[in-house]
Amino acid sequence: MSIKVRYFASLKESIGRSEDILGLAGMATVGDVWRYANPNKALPDNTLAAVNMDYVELSSPVKDGDEVAFFPPVTGG
Repeated sequence: MSIKVRYFASLKESIGRSEDILGLAGMATVGDVWRYANPNKALPDNTLAAVNMDYVELSSPVKDGDEVAFFPPVTGG
């Protein structure tokens, strides 16, 4: 399984990278992707997730070839 993981805005800054390519089996959900890519960092509260540019819940499934994105909530003003 190969999944591209992208981080945006303050998440990119706090993690220190903008993306990962994960190539392991056993990742079933978006939450699993975060835990595997960032084993020593809890997912910040209110973080949004998307799979292939569609907003999803952390319990949403992932499959080979998906792009998973994590970003803080968008605010406007």
